[in-house]
Amino acid sequence: MLSRFVGKAEQTKIVDATTGGEVDILIGTHRILSKDIAFADLGLLVVDEEQRFGVGHKERIKSMRKEVDVLTLSATPIPRTLHLSLVGIRDLSVIETPPEARLPILTRIAEDDDGLVRDAINRELDRGGQVFYVHNRVETIEAAAERVRRLVPRAKVAIGHGQMAEGMLERVMLDYDAGRFDVLVCTTIIESGLDIPNANTIIIARADTLGLAQLYQLRGRVGRSDRRAHAYLLHRRGQPLSAVARKRLHAIFSASDLGAGYQIALSDLEIRGAGNILGAEQHGFMAAVGFELYTRMLAEAVDAGRGRAIEPEPAGVRLDLPGSAYLPDDYIADAGAKLEAYRRFAAIHSEADVTALRGELRDRFGPPPEPVEGLFRAVGVRMAAEAAGVPDVRAEPGRITLKWPRYDRAVVVRALTLAGFRPAAASNQVRIPVPPGRDPVETALKVLAALS
Repeated sequence: MLSRFVGKAEQTKIVDATTGGEVDILIGTHRILSKDIAFADLGLLVVDEEQRFGVGHKERIKSMRKEVDVLTLSATPIPRTLHLSLVGIRDLSVIETPPEARLPILTRIAEDDDGLVRDAINRELDRGGQVFYVHNRVETIEAAAERVRRLVPRAKVAIGHGQMAEGMLERVMLDYDAGRFDVLVCTTIIESGLDIPNANTIIIARADTLGLAQLYQLRGRVGRSDRRAHAYLLHRRGQPLSAVARKRLHAIFSASDLGAGYQIALSDLEIRGAGNILGAEQHGFMAAVGFELYTRMLAEAVDAGRGRAIEPEPAGVRLDLPGSAYLPDDYIADAGAKLEAYRRFAAIHSEADVTALRGELRDRFGPPPEPVEGLFRAVGVRMAAEAAGVPDVRAEPGRITLKWPRYDRAVVVRALTLAGFRPAAASNQVRIPVPPGRDPVETALKVLAALS
């Protein structure tokens, strides 16, 4: 085993044995990624708590050996790792079953307040439990501990952070685990690896400055028994939150169910972006084209690189309908809500979906105006076209144009003729004249009914 808790002489002996191939399994912290470590024949790498390893660490791992099996474990995989799994470059499996008798952690987001902190600590002490108080600034952590002592004089308070000497930090953690302290004022050093069932309240100061995966991991330090746990995410009083911090806190508050790590990781991916697959850059082009399109394009490129045959997607339903079909600004003013509504329209595949969306829009924004009704008409034609197996429909005031993927052209013409329509011939499509005064949308639906 290698970590900073191992003496220097012992470390040298272990490193030499690893290089010489005398060590079968080496377990350690980031110390394993040091430049003096060389493996005689590395075949398997297991990375636990993967979210604590950055891109630089990943590049170092890849340089150790080009072909090595890697298994990464994490409650909250970092965005790029999750992204590699979503596009098929890496395999992903999810364990969603919580341990028996576990309860979801009650999460509260609030402004930092002396009364709230005092009540939270006293409530936990009254039921014989212990408290984590996270203050992620070493230079002011003594003041934070003094604040806790002032607010709750009966509490026995200890301090733990990464700049303490190894022996002292180890002694503090062992004493806290043994119940000799009531409150541990600490940095994010407790983020992973701790399992103290008696600690069931965590107070995180300046939670808006921490990452989403960090917050989820910190919250996971409590609630590790059959007792209800509480997590308090505090931000500075009177100081507005940034848009990104607000999204992070909303995501952590929403994902309070057991086994919500995957949901948290997806939110983190959406907020931060995935970065580039190769190299150390943490930015990418996802925001420019949207997550779904970017993922699909990347998956196609990966399949092409692996020599897999890429099946072309069938042509989409193109609708060129009379009248307007859009969401007006005076109906839905918020850009995010409007984008979500358009996404819902695109995802409609049944009459039940139509009814649900229509009811939701009416409840939230009022009766749909004519342009929104135009969107519903367009969706109706699209669903009818999909049911008839015709992936491309164009309806105009003067005519309807159909393209089809699998019917012989003569079969289409015969079906329409028997239904009373007079289609005009064309090279790869069929046109149907619309009588004057007839609604082309209704005519299109009748044509599609004849085909199906």
